[in-house]
Parts: sequence; C-alpha cells; structure tokens
Amino acid sequence: MERKYLARLADVLLDSSLEASGAVLIEGAKWCGKTSTARKKAASIIYMQDPDYRNSYLKIADTKPSLLLIGDTPRLIDEWQIAPVLWDSIRHAVDERNETGQFMLTGSVALSRSAVQHSGTGRISRFVMRPMSLWESLESNGTVSLKELFEKDYEIQGFSTLTIEKLAFAITRGGWPASITEKSNIALKMAYNYVESVINTDISEPDNVDRNPSRVRALLRSLARNIATTANMSTIRNDMASDEDTISEKTIVSYINALRRIYVVEDLPAWNPAMRSKTALRTSPKRHFVDPSIASAVLRATTDSLLGDFNTYGFLFESLCIRDLRIYSQVLDGEVFHYRDKSGLEADAIVNLKDGRWGAIEVKLGSKEIEEACENLLKLKSKINLDKMKDPSFLMVLTGTEIAYRRKDGVYIVPIGCLKD
Repeated sequence: MERKYLARLADVLLDSSLEASGAVLIEGAKWCGKTSTARKKAASIIYMQDPDYRNSYLKIADTKPSLLLIGDTPRLIDEWQIAPVLWDSIRHAVDERNETGQFMLTGSVALSRSAVQHSGTGRISRFVMRPMSLWESLESNGTVSLKELFEKDYEIQGFSTLTIEKLAFAITRGGWPASITEKSNIALKMAYNYVESVINTDISEPDNVDRNPSRVRALLRSLARNIATTANMSTIRNDMASDEDTISEKTIVSYINALRRIYVVEDLPAWNPAMRSKTALRTSPKRHFVDPSIASAVLRATTDSLLGDFNTYGFLFESLCIRDLRIYSQVLDGEVFHYRDKSGLEADAIVNLKDGRWGAIEVKLGSKEIEEACENLLKLKSKINLDKMKDPSFLMVLTGTEIAYRRKDGVYIVPIGCLKD
C-alpha cells in the first residue's frame, strides 16, 4: 500500500526555488524523501537509476543529452549525477528557454567541481533536504514557532506529549519518511539496514573507490561515540584503535569526506561573533550525522538501551535537536552553528539569519540542568559586542521536558515536542 505523503518544509523551499530559477537541485542523503517531494511538483519524470533504462539513458547522455530534457515541465531528473553532462545541458536549456521552473534534479552524491564545466549560478538553484523533523512527522505539536521567536517578544505556552520514552524511539527510528508510520521493530530494522548500505555500498559511490567495510564501520562507531563533541582526527583515530590498528589520519579524512559527499555526515560549524573583549573562540566543528538514527543504529542502540544510558541519550538528543533546528532554520534563510570559547562557555546551537538576527540555544534532555543552561546563555549575551551585532532575538533552552514557558529573566524553555519552523 502506498504511504501517505506528509507535507515537508522542503515543499516551501522547492516552490520558491522553482519561481526564481530555471532549474532546482535538491541534494541530500538517500531515503530522506527528495524524489517524493519533487514528484509532487513534476509534470514529467526520468529516473536515471531505473535498471531497465539506465544504460540507454547513459548512451543518450554521451551522444545528445538534450534528448533527455524533452518532456512537460517542470521535468524531474532523478539522481542526475549518474550522467554529469546533464548539468551543463540543463544550464544551456535554461538559457535557451529563458523561463523559470523548467527542471528539478535530485542527487544523493555531491559531485566534485571538476565533474561539470559551469557552476550553474543564476540558472540552477539548490538546497539540501534532510530527513523529517518532529514537526513534519506530526510528533511535535508546533505550539512554539522559531519564526515568531525571531519576529516578536511574546509569552509562549505549550505542552509536549513527547515523553522521554517517545523521544528515545524517535531518535532510534530517525526522520526517514519510510519509517515514520512503521511499527517500532520494523522502523528500527530500517535504520540498521540504512547504515549497512552506507558501510557496504554507498560510501564508494562518490569516487568509485572501494573502501574497507570494517574500517567504515569502525569510523562510524567512533563518530557515533563522539557525536555532539568537537573530537579531532587524533581523538577519532585513537578511539578506532580497538577496531582498526593500522589506519592513518589521512585515510580517516578521506573516509569522512566520502561520508560527507553522500550527506551522511553533517558537522556543525563554530560561530564567530564580535566580542566585547579579546575572547579566544574555539573553531572546531561539532561531530554530527544528518540524522541521529545513524549514530544509534551503528551503536546498535534501542529505546530501552538509551533509557538505561542517559549519557549517550543526552548526546543523541542534542543531535536530534540540531537536525530539527537545521530544518526549521533553512526555511527562515538561516544557518545553525555552535559556540564555545576558551573559558568553556558554550551554546549548543546558534541560529543565525542572513539579515543578522540571531538566537542562542542550549540543549538539555531533562530539567535538572535548565538553571545552569540559562545562566550560560545570559553570560554569553553579556560577552557579545552589541555595538557591532544585534541583540539576540531570543535565548532558549531546548528540552525533552513537557511545558513551554518564558522565565522572568527572558529565557525561553521549549520542549522539542512543541517546536516548529
């Protein structure tokens, strides 16, 4: 039975991109829903991976790629990177037609710059699609809007029905559209299968280089054990030592780059604001996957095992929150960073919009650390040079608790089960 399509925030991004550009590229991890979203808008479709036609499509691409562009518009070309020549052919077609909304491309592998002759600037827009947020999977009730926090100063209220047990399941299941409505045991197996595919097949797709599956597994385990930390290459290599004795940092870097090109790894960059004093800022990114279920699957974690290990649960919960913040921020034309200075003061997430507005967020699974988190956020605000930067639009503690409210000091306490874009 065909699964019901759940509305995505990417629908909004796609609509606006089609109105503004001749072609749109939707990039992202396999299985995150790119094709389903694009198919809703498509007037005609060509599936480059279709085994019945793939060889024929490749022969046409080698001789006259423009033939593959013939069809009602917007025309969807799924997994276009199989024939990289299509990029330049589409760019040329967009110039010739001089109309917006002509083509949609989906891609699960980021090609190197040398694979195409032209960047596509001005003709082909692009955005990254991620797995589903809790708001998109209908698990967050959306009583607190990130957009509204940026636009006004208001008293929030809301009550999350996502218990600690439900959040643990949401982490292990992930935001993969195909698993959202499945039974828990089936959804968990799907996440495991995804990781096995990455280990044994997908990681070799960016450059057709065979990579040792045992090394890939060991690397993924290390990244999972160090999720939401700034672990450097030396730390990761030492952590892998028990599984792989003879792997160099250079090899690790090449493996991580391959994982990045298939949108499995998505580290969180450091924020570099204007400070009141000469405060040394840490610039290392935090380690994250595109979805926390990748980490839980490679660790063979279950809902029950997370409930028995709140240290691991806390790190994975932070990664879940970062995933959702990235999805919500993208619709607002914003980006997500983390902050940490030499004194150890940090904020797990900084949402920074293109117009200079920003908000600082600490992530805490339970209620015991909320007070300390609020103190840290207020301390961070005091360090920012407000002569050069805007006041923060908000300070927030994003939690796994139940009640959304605003404290007397102005800090918002928001359950992840109440947040939306």
